[in-house]
Amino acid sequence: MTITRFGTTPDGRAVHRLSLRAGDLRVALLDWGAILQDVRLKGIDWPLTAGSPDFAAYLGPLRWFGAIVGPVANRIGGARALIGGRLVRFEPNEGGTLLHSGAGGTHARLWQVVEATEARALLRLDLPDGCDGFPGTRRIEAGVTLEPPASLRLSLTARSDAPTLMNLANHSYWTLDPEPGIAGQRLSVNAQGWLPTRAGLPVGEVAAAAGPFDLREARPLARDEVIDHNFCLADAPRALTAAATLTGRAGLRLDLSTTAPGLQVYSGREIDSGTFPGHHGRPYAPFDAIALEPQMWPDAPNHPGFPPITLNPGETFRQETLFTFSR
Repeated sequence: MTITRFGTTPDGRAVHRLSLRAGDLRVALLDWGAILQDVRLKGIDWPLTAGSPDFAAYLGPLRWFGAIVGPVANRIGGARALIGGRLVRFEPNEGGTLLHSGAGGTHARLWQVVEATEARALLRLDLPDGCDGFPGTRRIEAGVTLEPPASLRLSLTARSDAPTLMNLANHSYWTLDPEPGIAGQRLSVNAQGWLPTRAGLPVGEVAAAAGPFDLREARPLARDEVIDHNFCLADAPRALTAAATLTGRAGLRLDLSTTAPGLQVYSGREIDSGTFPGHHGRPYAPFDAIALEPQMWPDAPNHPGFPPITLNPGETFRQETLFTFSR
């Protein structure tokens, strides 16, 4: 394991890159946003996740790429929520909606490296009460463990000293082929239902898997296929369960298992890295990569029938996801 300087935060602090290795996997993490910055598989000449060698990209158009987003990933409609019997208002950042907890979310903070070995790293983030509007003094931890021959286990935990909301998610974009682009990659999702949306927000109903939103059998993705929806894996967190499989045109395969009850699938319609190069050596464009984000269901505070995302004192938020690569 090596730790190297990767950049400097706007307020002058050093950002570091942690390089892990085990079996056939090499993985790079940043202590900024707990970002999964690069994933490489032995015998494969291209990167498996979208990212950039330039730290400035993660302060701009790639701000969510590979990051742990939270404390509440996805959207809260109206940028308000009832927490502990009190109406809490947030600063909206997508029209009238709060997306990924705003500009000061977990993706845009420097995490503490608690443990770093050849095949494992543990990062920690402490958030004070009232930070970005969320109540509770909170401790969030992200553990990354490489398991031979080619699996990456991500464990997320959080605790709070006051009632709060918690819905952490890894926001990696996957690139399983030598050239970027989702066209022709095959995707399956083990979900019986999905959440229809209006203006990006769930309308409140769970629709049965059908038509383009029935991914129980793998099918190829179209070149500009628009997906930005939560697939309902379960109605509550559960044991680690197979959730999705993505297979590249070249035959490289990613199997994703998770304890989370939801999987947000985003086909990258708005990807645009501007002038910043990606790992492939050129800027990213729309539909160059796909995000598979295990999480609780979006906008849960406004839908009593959704799995709740309230975290109370004495409780521990837990989420575990296993990414396994094969050829």
